[in-house]
Amino acid sequence: MSATDPRLAQIAELIELKADGQYGLADINQRQHALQSAWLAERAGCSEALIAAALLHDIGHMVHNLGENPAEAGVDDEHERLGYEFLAGMFGPEVTEPVRLHVAAKRYLCAKEPDYFAKLSKDSVLSLSLQGGPMSPEEVAAFEAVPEHADAVQLRRFDEQAKVKGLETPPAAHFLRYVERVIRPA
Repeated sequence: MSATDPRLAQIAELIELKADGQYGLADINQRQHALQSAWLAERAGCSEALIAAALLHDIGHMVHNLGENPAEAGVDDEHERLGYEFLAGMFGPEVTEPVRLHVAAKRYLCAKEPDYFAKLSKDSVLSLSLQGGPMSPEEVAAFEAVPEHADAVQLRRFDEQAKVKGLETPPAAHFLRYVERVIRPA
């Protein structure tokens, strides 16, 4: 795979040119959130696939221009599904499933960890109500049956931490090398 791969170029363009919109109610933009998420995954020693998933987990916002905070308007934008659909032909489940499941992982953690809800940002609490709230025991069991559920939970934890104004991270190109290494051959 090379930088001339049009799929890689499209992903780079989305992150570098289409991610200037504010990230929910946080004082950062979509790009900063993506870079912070990937940086946390890299610093934690995660696999290349999970670092790529961390970088790309909110790409559904960028691909479909869903607005800066649809939850505020009472809309579940389903960005995780839209991102999954965009990425599915390019990556295997080790990347796409954590992306698809990162919202479900929030619901899962709210059901499994009594103190997790208190860690959510204001906009995550608002979107949680639109996304179905904490999982039921049946939903927890179904979530835990998915092989990539642990990676989705880890990604969710990075997602919640990646909202720090002014945090210096490596640039997008640093993380796009992980994307390049895990993208499927064209």
